[in-house]
Amino acid sequence: MKNTKTFTLTAMFLAILILLSAVPFLGFIPIGPINATTMHIPVIIASIVLGPRIGAFLGGVFGIISMIRSTIILSPLSFVFSPFIPVIGTDQGSFKAIIVAMVPRILIGIVPYFVFMGLKKLTKNKPTSQTFSLFIAGFLGSATNTILVMNLIYFLFKDSYAQSIGASGTAIYTAILTVIFTSGVVEAIVAAVATVGVTSVLLRLVKNNATQKL
Repeated sequence: MKNTKTFTLTAMFLAILILLSAVPFLGFIPIGPINATTMHIPVIIASIVLGPRIGAFLGGVFGIISMIRSTIILSPLSFVFSPFIPVIGTDQGSFKAIIVAMVPRILIGIVPYFVFMGLKKLTKNKPTSQTFSLFIAGFLGSATNTILVMNLIYFLFKDSYAQSIGASGTAIYTAILTVIFTSGVVEAIVAAVATVGVTSVLLRLVKNNATQKL
């Protein structure tokens, strides 16, 4: 029964990811040269409810969807997420784009679980502390994505990124920090609130289901 429940919830989160990616301006929201996203929210929640392995799997799905979308729907920064889009200044794509698209998204499915479990231990698993633990786990899960994606873009595609935004010198990393502390913070807060609201309900349902079977 546990395997059935896990499979059902995994399928549900997978369906949500596909739905978010398919509906315009829902999963990916264009803001300047880069997209804000809500795709990370189901991955964060799945990480906490189902564990880091399934969280990492769903994060990987998010990464693959991101690569496919960047290949089909072109934007000024498609080359940093898709190895099939020529890097600015060249006539070919770079497989470094796979790192940008996949690694942060996989970690979205891992970080929240360990943050949540760590905070539960620190707060001695008090019921009143669960909201706080979920909020921080959701916030840091989202921040993991934004911070890693933007810094990987800087370190792996610095010159091409500079051309795409028309910046140079220290202004390049200033642009990176601007994204992190503007849209990145907003994404993190939205993710944290959604994590508290949805995950607390799912955890209660899972706990009640397990109690009834006992």
